[in-house]
Amino acid sequence: MGESSIFKVLSDPQRRDILVMLREGRMSAGEIAEKLGVSPPALSYHLRLLKGAELVTEYKEKNFVYYELNTSVLQELILWVEQFGGRKA
Repeated sequence: MGESSIFKVLSDPQRRDILVMLREGRMSAGEIAEKLGVSPPALSYHLRLLKGAELVTEYKEKNFVYYELNTSVLQELILWVEQFGGRKA
């Protein structure tokens, strides 16, 4: 997914909140929905976009699906953004 698509996914405050929550470690969809105060269908939509942008990963453990932050994509994005800074005329 290109940078423009990732920025589009990151443009939503609730999706950014999900990423901030996942900084602390893995969480189930139920935990995320409860903390955000959103319905399961709304959360599913946000998680689908975050997974599509490869910003989060999911894995199943018994009857639960857990989500984790994919820091490698965020690190690549930071490197891409940094190329535009630091130069002074």
